[in-house]
Amino acid sequence: MSFALSQPIRTVLRWQLLATALAIVVLGWIAGTHGAISAALGGAISITAGLAAAWFALRKPAGDPATAVTSALIAEGLKVFLIVAGLAAVFILYKSVVAFGFIATFAITTVLFSMALFVRET
Repeated sequence: MSFALSQPIRTVLRWQLLATALAIVVLGWIAGTHGAISAALGGAISITAGLAAAWFALRKPAGDPATAVTSALIAEGLKVFLIVAGLAAVFILYKSVVAFGFIATFAITTVLFSMALFVRET
């Protein structure tokens, strides 16, 4: 079984990676090493949760609409769980987190993931 991401998901993933890289550079410059690490963690949580949800939703073809909706809902639940767990883990374990940079990068990359709905399939 292969896992192939659709064109919109690949496009949005590139946007997320670029936004995270830009945030790392900017926050690294403004807040130093901890700012860069915080930005990287914020982007990584969003990207990882989105990829996990996409993998779960697309891992097997849906035979009927009920299976497709169930799979999509479980995938979103997985995404929310990973986001909450990731955010909690960073705030609990990383005492030098730059909260503004961390949350800002996370929020931007999360919004970018939702833009997949607006990207055309080519």
